[in-house]
Amino acid sequence: MKVNINGIETRYVLSNEGGGPWLTFIHQLGGDLSVWDQLAGYFRDDYTVLRYDVRGHGKTAVSAQPFGVIDLSRDLAALLDALDAPTTHLVGMSMGGMIAQQFALEHPARLDSLTIADSSAGTPPEARSMWDQRARAVRTDGMATLVSATLSRWLTPDFQAAHPEAVEPIREVLTQTLPEGYAMACEALRDFDVRGKLANIRCPTLTVAGRHDVGTPPATTQAIADAIEGAQFELLDAAHLAPIEQSHRFAALLETFLEKPV
Repeated sequence: MKVNINGIETRYVLSNEGGGPWLTFIHQLGGDLSVWDQLAGYFRDDYTVLRYDVRGHGKTAVSAQPFGVIDLSRDLAALLDALDAPTTHLVGMSMGGMIAQQFALEHPARLDSLTIADSSAGTPPEARSMWDQRARAVRTDGMATLVSATLSRWLTPDFQAAHPEAVEPIREVLTQTLPEGYAMACEALRDFDVRGKLANIRCPTLTVAGRHDVGTPPATTQAIADAIEGAQFELLDAAHLAPIEQSHRFAALLETFLEKPV
């Protein structure tokens, strides 16, 4: 399905077999909603599960203008409005975790719980040039220039060798991501920083990191939990896409977390 959100044709998939509370998943940079296929299947009998492609990713159109993570948060709010979703549990991975943090700060009344995986609350000054370099690289040479290095950060060698059927769809989506959509998102992440605001988040929060994540070390995700009162931190035996590499463990953690009384 597609809907016009803030002037951008946005693809989403809604699975509401269970008709339960809303549960929204947000994908990583260079990904799309398909990365959540397995987890959506796990939860759809008990929740109204929403997945969507962030602007410039998957089958959602590229923005005509530069944007920030605050705009991506407002895209999510507008999508929930369009679907008549009053509140939602929110799960974000990597870039999706940044969008989720921004949404939690901007729309606290619309959030039932917050789950952040393998993410950061802000880019330190010394790391800003890395985002600029990635944006330049894909604009100049296309997505293929980043695929090998990106997958090596995203998934451990053991997982890649054992589960090619899971790796290939992720590789294909990354390869087919529009360079300008990827580059503009890199620039949005470069400028993202809510580290000084996290204490304002009051909803139940779960954070999850991959033990072998070299791009976003576990301490970076744990710092988010440390800044949010009562937040839970869990470490999985995985690289950057921990909810995918350890999908059964992540599903169990998330299920237990969502069932806790508020």
